[in-house]
Amino acid sequence: MSLFTLLLGGDLTRTPALDAEIADSRIIAADSGMRHAALLGVMPELWVGDFDSEPDGMAEAYARVPRRAFPADKDKTDGELAIAAALEAGATSLVLVGAFGGARPDHMFLHLAQALQLSEQGIKTRLTSGVQEGVPLLPGMRHRFDYPQKTLFSILGFSALSGLTVEGAKWPLDAVEVPFGSSLTLSNVVDGELAVTLKEGRALLVAHLSNDGEH
Repeated sequence: MSLFTLLLGGDLTRTPALDAEIADSRIIAADSGMRHAALLGVMPELWVGDFDSEPDGMAEAYARVPRRAFPADKDKTDGELAIAAALEAGATSLVLVGAFGGARPDHMFLHLAQALQLSEQGIKTRLTSGVQEGVPLLPGMRHRFDYPQKTLFSILGFSALSGLTVEGAKWPLDAVEVPFGSSLTLSNVVDGELAVTLKEGRALLVAHLSNDGEH
């Protein structure tokens, strides 16, 4: 398995769990996501984007990192370009760091959608801000999670969901149908060994983690 960590432009909190997750991975930064390199203590092998949101001083600090520059009037986001670069380099698994929050909620939505698409293509993908984590839920699989008790989580449906089962939660569900746009699967709490199974549909589980990173 070839694991790549992509540094995106959203919010980030460094935690022990995040450090462990990206240890020994290859790193690619997407434009302003380069600011996370110093926080995480990593050195990207590539920096991609149109560099219209490059933080002050980054060019000098990371002058040795190869750049792949694109015109500002492009039809892909910097994050999408970073994903493409990782796949071109042989990535089979991705961690999208800085995928939540920030000044561009439209980019955050795209990151969630891209994670679903990549997972459906067989590329294991996880999104994180250090204190939030997003995991695509592929139909036909029983997804197990080792989150601590009382961890807050939601299941975000990108379509109507069929046969959704949630075990090990304060509000369990047993093979229910969830219409698109329903709030039924928001703000649940871990109460046991969390497991989620989906028969049909597109969804992500988003968990709100503690700052100590122990999960």
